[in-house]
Amino acid sequence: MFIDKAKINIKSGKGGNGAVSFRREANVPQGGPDGGNGGKGGDVVIVADRNLRTLMDFKYRTKYEAERGEDGRGRQQFGKDGEDLIIKVPVGTVVKDVESNAVMADLIKDGQSVIAAKGGRGGKGNVLFKNSVRQAPNFAEAGGFARERQVELELKLIADVGLVGYPNVGKSTFLSVSTSANPKIANYHFTTLTPNLGVVGMYGGSFVMADIPGLIEGASEGQGLGLDFLKHIERTRIIIHVVDISGSEGRDPIEDFDKINNELESYSAKLAKKPQIVCANKTDMLYSDEDWQRYEEFKAYVEGKGYTCYPCSAPIHEGVQDVLNAAYNMLQNLEDEPEEETAFFVDKNPEDEEDYREIYIEETAEGFHVWGKQLEKIFNSTNFNDAGSLRYLYRYIEDNGAIDRMLEMGLDEGDIITVIDYDFEYYDE
Repeated sequence: MFIDKAKINIKSGKGGNGAVSFRREANVPQGGPDGGNGGKGGDVVIVADRNLRTLMDFKYRTKYEAERGEDGRGRQQFGKDGEDLIIKVPVGTVVKDVESNAVMADLIKDGQSVIAAKGGRGGKGNVLFKNSVRQAPNFAEAGGFARERQVELELKLIADVGLVGYPNVGKSTFLSVSTSANPKIANYHFTTLTPNLGVVGMYGGSFVMADIPGLIEGASEGQGLGLDFLKHIERTRIIIHVVDISGSEGRDPIEDFDKINNELESYSAKLAKKPQIVCANKTDMLYSDEDWQRYEEFKAYVEGKGYTCYPCSAPIHEGVQDVLNAAYNMLQNLEDEPEEETAFFVDKNPEDEEDYREIYIEETAEGFHVWGKQLEKIFNSTNFNDAGSLRYLYRYIEDNGAIDRMLEMGLDEGDIITVIDYDFEYYDE
């Protein structure tokens, strides 16, 4: 089964907490703080692997979590960093953040990687909070937050040449006689369901050719499976447009040609501008002078549009080499396409986000509820059995203007202030 799109939930590792510890040694009656820092949480890293072909693995597993950092220990021992979680995907996978729909990475080379979720920073141990006034800090910093997000993985085949056209025009047969690929071939009146890749070897060189499952009118608007397959043509450098010149399906070749090109243009103006070779296939089914007249009319029409047309009968290998030669020569003389400007997703540390220091206030029946990202980290670092640690928490709330804001909202003595999930009774000092 060919799976080319998947959504997964990823979570980086939380940073380890700093340690609260004091030296306890013989002949050292008042040993100072010696709590070490916590380890950094593991990152979630997505890596392109040329040995993978589909996103099948993500159909059965959708949740991935990196290892958290170890907590710090006494004697200034740092906690171990959490192991990074490596997620392997096929080359050609685009990684997007689902919430913002921004591209995180376009992994087009083997081994190329992106950190999709950074691990939390390790918290500082109490040894780092010692100063001339606070000689014995009885608190440490909590580890940094893990990051959790949903990402979309979308595989776009990487091929030099893409075969496009209506269903049952002979694209799979053309691929099979040009390469070692073995697509399933039959006289279907509907399209094959998965793209196929093959390598064409020529003159000591080679190029990759992809059979893109058949398009129909309305494909760019989601008719049939069009949108699923049009994206695979985006990366190709040139297009071989295969047309059933015999009209064996009861359609007119010129109409087929125009309709497919209209779909390409509707999907992407860039796609419509790609160099195109026209393959008039199934010439072995042209039995009469009238049939050949239809071919001549088609050829004249196509060449009038600026394209080169080649007669071909893929099953009997007639004309196939001419098409391949034209594709090979075109690739040799084709300049690299300029890279598009893409708004890439920027993964910030929570501490760098604009609202990190914001304190939010909500009035409750008993008083007020306050919360915020940095406040939560300081709250998690607080030793509620230590007066100095509690003063540090209160001063942070006061210095950020939250007490004044609550007074303006009607805070009175005896009211309950809930910080995160811990209740304090307010008294005016």
